[in-house]
Amino acid sequence: MIRTTFGSPTKAYLAAHGYAVWWPLLPNTDNPELTETRGFAERNLPAIDEETIVIAHSSGCPLALHLLERLAAPVKQAILVAGFYQPIGDDSSTNRMLPPSFDWAHIAEMATEIILINSDNDPWGCTDEQARPATEALGAPLIVATGQGHMGSDSYGQPYREFPLLKRLLSTRQQQRGHAPIESSLPTP
Repeated sequence: MIRTTFGSPTKAYLAAHGYAVWWPLLPNTDNPELTETRGFAERNLPAIDEETIVIAHSSGCPLALHLLERLAAPVKQAILVAGFYQPIGDDSSTNRMLPPSFDWAHIAEMATEIILINSDNDPWGCTDEQARPATEALGAPLIVATGQGHMGSDSYGQPYREFPLLKRLLSTRQQQRGHAPIESSLPTP
């Protein structure tokens, strides 16, 4: 899970359902910058394989795409929530997380499935309209979470302590895996 504000209950849910969870405390989350954040993630990233599911939120979404772009073999799934994939106005703090361009074709090959979830009223500008070019470039579905804001913004009174849609997506995927949850533990960030 990368830069999620719905993290703790979701992390507990994932761990209880057999997922090993890496939930890093990324540097400078209030004013992230791609080079620093990517470097931290690459130095601390656990082993990635074909069973890995990447979940990212907000500025974690362009970071997740950038990490996928650098992989040599695909992950199982990437779920990108309330992300942005192109500049948002003149907001330099969000634009600092964007690379000059994405290699959309390679990213699409680096995950068996990519799902984008954006709302129609995100106060930070991470709306479904902002995500549509990325969904087209990736050939990925876009789930529009009507009226859900940023899906985790205390600033706008939109706390997202739990994320039922994400749980449903993961539950479906776990049932498709065809095996029981495994016991796993990772250090708490």
